[in-house]
Amino acid sequence: MNLCSKNTIKTLFQKYQTKPIKQLGQNFLINEKIIKKTIEAAGISLNDIVLEIGPGIGTLTIELAKRVKRVIAIEKDPKMVEILRETLKGYKNVEIIQKDVLELTTSSLQLTADYRIVANLPYYIVSPVIRKFLELENPPKEMILMVQKEVGQRICAKPPNMSILAISVQFYAEPKIISYVSKASFWPQPKVDGAIIKIIPKAIRSDLGQACPRSDLEQFFKIVRAGFAHPRKQLINNLSNGLKIDKIKTKEWLLKNNIQPSQRAETLSVENWLSLANEDFNF
Repeated sequence: MNLCSKNTIKTLFQKYQTKPIKQLGQNFLINEKIIKKTIEAAGISLNDIVLEIGPGIGTLTIELAKRVKRVIAIEKDPKMVEILRETLKGYKNVEIIQKDVLELTTSSLQLTADYRIVANLPYYIVSPVIRKFLELENPPKEMILMVQKEVGQRICAKPPNMSILAISVQFYAEPKIISYVSKASFWPQPKVDGAIIKIIPKAIRSDLGQACPRSDLEQFFKIVRAGFAHPRKQLINNLSNGLKIDKIKTKEWLLKNNIQPSQRAETLSVENWLSLANEDFNF
């Protein structure tokens, strides 16, 4: 069964009386070369455990199952789960879980050993999925994600083109774009091209204290959110207004950390934000 064939996909959908759900971002890979690139980017081996989010009909799942010890496939759509049980019936090392990934806990997944994440993510869950797994005590060894091209570029951006999304990911990990993917590689064809990105988590962050306590993380992101509150405004205004700090003190705070008050948030690196967060302020 060629799961990269549009005819095969349509036949399966007809059999199970379903169709692609736009709200779930269901666009199915029909390009074998992209599947191969994704597998190569993951650098998997026979001892690996892979968590696949949104396996769809199992096109990529099958190729993963051939190469790793165990695949945990998490699929929200119950109709896709029915199809997966047919397409993956010959693979005993695949566990199918019908659930919204954002509602799952790592304890329920029993992810105690090293694992990797592979996912084709719709736009609306990219940020929460990345944050969810990067903030875990046991984050994945790496994440290989298929996302919209623009989203991939935003995640991997550098100053002066930073965003809250870029800061949120790069605080925890090193992201890079592996390859761009033509929208013609999917059915139904989306409106925009995609990108394969690799995200490799950093060691436990010590920049904000020995154990990186939750309170320090909250302060860090509170400062970042304030800085990006009005992207076209200068940092001195955003931080002063957002954090309720006198402008003179805000100016001193910025200059002490080698940041000009007239700069805008998108020009700051993660290290700049870390230096600001390390100041002894009570917000």
